[in-house]
Amino acid sequence: MDGATGRVLWEHRAREQALIASTTKIMTGLLTAEQCDLQAQVAVPREAVGVEGSSLYLKEGERLSVEALLYGMMLHSGNDAATALAIYCAGSVPEFVETMNARAAELGLTSTHYANPHGLDSEDNYSTAYDLAVLTAAAMDNPTFHRVVSSKTAVFGTRQFTNHNKLLWRYEGAVGVKTGYTKSAGRILVSCAERGGRRLIAVTINDPRDWEDHCRMLDYGFSAYEDRLLAEQGETVASVPVIGGAEGQVEAVTDRPICVPAAEHERTELRCELPAFVYAPVLAGEQAGWLTVWIDGVKTAKAPLYWRETVMEEP
Repeated sequence: MDGATGRVLWEHRAREQALIASTTKIMTGLLTAEQCDLQAQVAVPREAVGVEGSSLYLKEGERLSVEALLYGMMLHSGNDAATALAIYCAGSVPEFVETMNARAAELGLTSTHYANPHGLDSEDNYSTAYDLAVLTAAAMDNPTFHRVVSSKTAVFGTRQFTNHNKLLWRYEGAVGVKTGYTKSAGRILVSCAERGGRRLIAVTINDPRDWEDHCRMLDYGFSAYEDRLLAEQGETVASVPVIGGAEGQVEAVTDRPICVPAAEHERTELRCELPAFVYAPVLAGEQAGWLTVWIDGVKTAKAPLYWRETVMEEP
């Protein structure tokens, strides 16, 4: 998946629901980065002690910063750290899980449901490769999340964490994101790499050759597709008649460069979704409509359009 536009560059059974093991922690990490003060101190609650699976071996009452727990969860995959963060952020694990599912709905993850903050097997804790990619695209836009998952190691006091994601050492431009494994779920990997201003996200579920497959998928994405600039920031893409205005037309402009990944043979097209006319007054900076990007006849992305100038009523 292209991280900027969400365009899927290659997929196979990407919409099938499956157990997702510790890649569940991507949502836990994103919510922590969005909602919590990293320097706040957390007293480890009893519920976070002795959680099965991968662990930081936290002790009840031990005090760590939110940041230390976040690194311990995302690099070392501590299930106890995930539990401690959930309780700190929301007051209890069930309340945090409600927040996870609400955030999933906001992101349009229609095939995802969370039952816990760590990913230990539960038939009610599942997602798809596609939804994991969409979630990761949003998470990597968060500077704190990006910084944490792209770190190879981290040290907090006597604790040192080494990232389980081998791609950070093996693949040029790798910047995350999360490994996962249970016997029932198999090996799960969500990766992200950045090169030349492009960001790609790869996801595999129950793949015993995940390191090799991710390298191949990312290589394909970087080699077969290039960013194609379709409109400059501030470019006028259309004019709309103004009724009752001091000027007869008003221009609709982009507020960002419109750039999409496309293969050499693919045909790109821009289409405007704008009103046939508008009544004065028209205010500069108000949203005018949408600019949609079509690749080989398929709607791929969209961006808002804004009025370039103010047009007052005719005197």
